Amino acid sequence: MLPDPAGGPRRLRHLGEFSGLAGLAIEQRGLFPAPAPGPALRERARDVVGVLDLTAADVRTERTWTAGDLSGEEVSWDVGFGPRTRAYVLRPREAGGAALPGVLALHCHAGMKWAGKEKIADGPEGPSPEVARLRAELYGGRAWAEELARRGFTVLVPDVLGWGSRRVPLADMPDRVRGNPVPGSGGTGHGSSGTGPGSGDPGPGDPGPGQSGPGQSGLSETGLGEAGLSEADRYDAAAARHEHVLAKYCTVLGTSFAGVVAGEDLAAAAYLRSRPDTGAVAAAGLSGGGLRAALLGAFDPGLAAVAVVAMISSYRDLLDGYVASHTWMLYPPGLSRLCDLPDLVACAAPRPLLVWYGEHDAILPPEGMRRAHAMITEHYRRDPAGYTGVFGDAGHRFDLPTQELVFDWLARHVTTARPTGTAVRPTRTAGGEPRW
Repeated sequence: MLPDPAGGPRRLRHLGEFSGLAGLAIEQRGLFPAPAPGPALRERARDVVGVLDLTAADVRTERTWTAGDLSGEEVSWDVGFGPRTRAYVLRPREAGGAALPGVLALHCHAGMKWAGKEKIADGPEGPSPEVARLRAELYGGRAWAEELARRGFTVLVPDVLGWGSRRVPLADMPDRVRGNPVPGSGGTGHGSSGTGPGSGDPGPGDPGPGQSGPGQSGLSETGLGEAGLSEADRYDAAAARHEHVLAKYCTVLGTSFAGVVAGEDLAAAAYLRSRPDTGAVAAAGLSGGGLRAALLGAFDPGLAAVAVVAMISSYRDLLDGYVASHTWMLYPPGLSRLCDLPDLVACAAPRPLLVWYGEHDAILPPEGMRRAHAMITEHYRRDPAGYTGVFGDAGHRFDLPTQELVFDWLARHVTTARPTGTAVRPTRTAGGEPRW
């Protein structure tokens, strides 16, 4: 069993009397080794995570619009399976066709899968009530991808597997996941996992068990039959349970939920770089979107900069009661035998990296965030100016002051010039001692 700072064995929340499993696994499986940074770690991690080789093929413009000082375009592409990915492209209206620095703005998880890109950007229709609620709780009421475009960027906001245009239809989910009782189950349809909105297993961005959070306000343990829920909220309750199913399929298929999502985001980044109106490209996101940005940064050497908000902790510190609060994207099988999460986040050093940590984040451990900061700082020791670590006096959100900080940082580190060796056309993506 792991040592407790006060002496004696350490009892981990949510493992209880089985806490000895952690220490045994760490010792026998050699978890959290200190890896050599750089391209070697990137390639080994690609293989462990199972990053798929995907391309944004058959790109189409679905519609265009103008809204005030912005011009918008909805594009779609085919990644080779499932419905077409839809994405918004946002630019300052006055820019015309001029090349601008690009940012891949990645939507969060937040327990809301009915919507994807719409959580951080508007199409011509404006936000739904559910999206407006989420923005008020996480984003200071702002569609931050639009505000970033106003600052002089080409901003691409894509959906990804499980969200928005890429969400799994209810009809394709198991009966238990949809909330329909199965004969002989003796239950209310929550399924064997007992997780999802209302069951004490929030997604990233949610405040915690027993509280209403983004994408699940008002849900209770009575599940999908609760009167008064919108279609979107009912869907999100089922989608939370279905993520367990989706992660199982990914694992059996030799990849991981993280590997499929990273493959789709790599394809989106390649598409953005291919646009003649876009120069160098960065990535940014909150929570699950921050994780997507971190993974994309690890696997795409063509990115100019990466900004991650409210997502990074060491894996080892998550063990004490924080594992259940997060998406399967955070837990690709086998990664902890290769490195700890901050090692992967920093593997592209000295490329510019900003990580924002919330001092009052309820779903990330303070000691884990500080350990992550120290580890990333060590990876950047030869070029300390490349890493910006910020501890903010806030919780698990991307509020207006933090948005301004990130926007200013991106403006300093992303230009119209493409990094040397970056392909202009879309390309298919290529695929020690424990520290405790």
